[in-house]
Amino acid sequence: MQGPMAAPVLVEVTRGPAVESSHRGQVVVSDAQGNPCRRVGDIEALVCLRSLAKPFQALAVLTSGAAAALGLGAAELALFSGSLSGQDFQTELVTAILARLGLTPEALQCGAHPPLHRPTAQALAKAGRPPSPLHNTCAGKHTAMLALCVHHGWPIDDYLNPKHPVQQLILKTVAESVGLKPEEIPVAVDGCGAPVFYAPLRRIAMGYARLAAAPKGSPAGTLMQAILDHPRHIAGDGRLETEVMQALPGTIFAKSGAEGGFALSLTGGGLGVVLKIEDGQQRALNPSIISILEQLGRLTPEALEVLARYRQPAILNHRKEAVGFLRPVFRLQKSP
Repeated sequence: MQGPMAAPVLVEVTRGPAVESSHRGQVVVSDAQGNPCRRVGDIEALVCLRSLAKPFQALAVLTSGAAAALGLGAAELALFSGSLSGQDFQTELVTAILARLGLTPEALQCGAHPPLHRPTAQALAKAGRPPSPLHNTCAGKHTAMLALCVHHGWPIDDYLNPKHPVQQLILKTVAESVGLKPEEIPVAVDGCGAPVFYAPLRRIAMGYARLAAAPKGSPAGTLMQAILDHPRHIAGDGRLETEVMQALPGTIFAKSGAEGGFALSLTGGGLGVVLKIEDGQQRALNPSIISILEQLGRLTPEALEVLARYRQPAILNHRKEAVGFLRPVFRLQKSP
């Protein structure tokens, strides 16, 4: 019996005149009704959302009434949706939100790792200060969970338990966002200890399209506007997500996820895009995303100039010499 077909090659890694290795994966472009319009590979492949779930998780802060009750505005909503770099402006906002909730950073159960923003990590090390949960890339998401707990009067000690009411509310919100029932979503544990979800690639793209197409003033529309207004809270300085949003202001929400996931909400036309690199290698993401935006006609000449370094990144040896390149080789196909 023949097994499933291999995912198509999306990115080739060259060294000198030949291809040394490659990265396979899938891409789907969908509208808000879940109709795929462009694709590469298996668009029904089951994908662990990882951080691609963050905007859907943040949506619960709006739909529950917690944002209004606690005075959480656009910057806070964007922070809840982002994978943070641990920069000072992010850790300061997390700390301020926790103080508003009557909590300290010790309430965060996401664990600690060095900031993704290298200069910040270097400054911490030079000062002899260890990283804290405030520097975790998921600190915003965890702060949102704590906000929901405080608003509803739920206990915070075990807020990561999948059976905790905050996690049940989040599962319900994620399921609604991707058009599934909660019981249809396999649940696992993320790197930060929180529950994380699986869904078919096409469904995730539909969820991002729904954000792009959401009416102004609706919970999803309010969240999307907050995200568009605060691109530095979605990732941080020197990362593609923030830079592409700044290069194309008001038109795109870009979100990365661990293990080779990336999603886009495109406001023009209300489209969602999801990319999954099969081997989980993050290095294949940036050139793939630039290629997708080029193929969809979304990059202005000015934006392309700003983002040029992501288009075909060089492979450097230890002498900092370019010895090869990452080059995207896929073409988006129209869906039948």
